Amino acid sequence: MPSPTLTIATVLILFFCTLIRSAVGFGDALLAMPLLALVISLKVASPIVAFSGFVISLIILLFDRNAIDFKSAWRLILATIAGIPFGLWLLNHVPEQIVKSILGVTLIAYGSINLFVQKYPHLQHERYAFPFGFVAGILAGAYNTNGPPIAIYGILRRWSPEDFRATMQCYFFFSGMITIVGHGLTGLWTPLVWHLSLWSLPGIGLGVYLGGKLNRLIPQPMFSQIIFGLLIVVGCLFLM
Repeated sequence: MPSPTLTIATVLILFFCTLIRSAVGFGDALLAMPLLALVISLKVASPIVAFSGFVISLIILLFDRNAIDFKSAWRLILATIAGIPFGLWLLNHVPEQIVKSILGVTLIAYGSINLFVQKYPHLQHERYAFPFGFVAGILAGAYNTNGPPIAIYGILRRWSPEDFRATMQCYFFFSGMITIVGHGLTGLWTPLVWHLSLWSLPGIGLGVYLGGKLNRLIPQPMFSQIIFGLLIVVGCLFLM
């Protein structure tokens, strides 16, 4: 059995990351993985984060399913599935640090330009979901980091904070389900993972609730700024 200190630390980390995910729609895994790595191994952290992400998506979808942009969601999901094999090829043939550095610089530059210039294009048709979903699939297959391209697509589509949050969860629900099955088939669901995941459920539920309250208080212009700022943070994490 893990120590009470380890359990409390895991619960608090997942609560904080859930709050961020519920408020803005993504970012929990990118924040949770490096934080959890401080207290547990990555082999333990990965299935816990996948499980928490799936639960977050499920809870949000149960209450906010009417805000989902289904026309974009199914296109993003299909394109992501198509992109995953290319990501797996990238993982096996290109040095990880090179790809992460390019991605990090790109996110920092993109987030900075839009954060300070605040003049970015408006995508008015769902067909643009295919290239963004495909890039997300490549990043999912390579480094399990499919959130940023989907977040950028949502901002360019001018989704409201509510639509952004709900549609992102629809997307992450299906990708998370596939990830959890994969973890189960590879034997990552150990007693320690089960213990920490189940103890974290109340904190995840509270984080979703409080994050939902925050999401509805954020006006559209400020919401876009928050997303661009978070993309800069994610870019910095890739460069570390």
